Amino acid sequence: MRLLVLGGTVFLGRHTVEAALAGGHEVTIFTRGKTNADLHPEVEHLTGNRDGDLGALAGRAWDGVVDTSGYVPRVVRRSADLLRGSVGRYVFVSSISAYADPSRPLEESSPLAPLEDPFSENVEADYGALKAACEHVVEELMGDRGTSVRAGLIVGPHDPTDRFTYWPRRLAEGGDVLAPGDPAAPVQFVDARDLGAWLVRLAENGPGGAFNATGPAAPLTLGGLLDEANETIGAGARFVWVDDAQLLDAGVGPWMELPLWRPGDDYAGMMRADNRRAIEAGLGFRSVAETVRDTLAWSREAGEQRPTLARERERELLAGA
Repeated sequence: MRLLVLGGTVFLGRHTVEAALAGGHEVTIFTRGKTNADLHPEVEHLTGNRDGDLGALAGRAWDGVVDTSGYVPRVVRRSADLLRGSVGRYVFVSSISAYADPSRPLEESSPLAPLEDPFSENVEADYGALKAACEHVVEELMGDRGTSVRAGLIVGPHDPTDRFTYWPRRLAEGGDVLAPGDPAAPVQFVDARDLGAWLVRLAENGPGGAFNATGPAAPLTLGGLLDEANETIGAGARFVWVDDAQLLDAGVGPWMELPLWRPGDDYAGMMRADNRRAIEAGLGFRSVAETVRDTLAWSREAGEQRPTLARERERELLAGA
């Protein structure tokens, strides 16, 4: 297969390219040439700007395209319109955040978030609604040759967000570890390597439509994840579970400051997405232990990452527990 990847040098994109190469496919990436420009020297590099110069894509043909870098419908429309006559399938990476009501368990048929201001391009404020609007563009232009992949929390090596990496790194230090909220709270995530491999498969063979792309295959709780990660790492960390109210009263920020912690019901559905359709279409998952082990190894090599819950802050919270 001749595969075009819009992106391809940051996190999910790089894993998608690596999966395609491992599968023997001919890969072209289209980037601005600014981030990890020396990555993947064995693939064809096209340089341009999705919100500007798409000239390098004109007059070319590929069997499929994976769009890992679409956030604004106007920009996605430009690439999808240009490519609809020259690619067999358009696979768009959307998000679980595209749903209108994240408090409820999410199915592919659940309503998507409306874009209240149709001219908004504020990705930070309207991320989910913009992703939903991008999906509509892909469906409009590509029909049943379009696939929208509503990814859950993407984790693994090269993750720039630290929304999962925090836990393997913290557990490796051992000692008393603050564990937030309810150990029975469900958690969902997908290793970027598993997701990337599946995106390549979709670009090659389909099917079309929308999919919730998150895992694992069997239900997993926060307590179960932390226990398995602790056992995998083997540093003997001891969990001190602190309830939601105490953490919120102390001003701890859910999700970004303390990863995987989602107190209350407002976002409960984002960890309860129905992933059966994606599994039936071939999405598979490596073990939690492998994801934890490889993420920790990468984190140690990568050096400093985005700050999450500081150790001094954690000690203060544990002292008051």
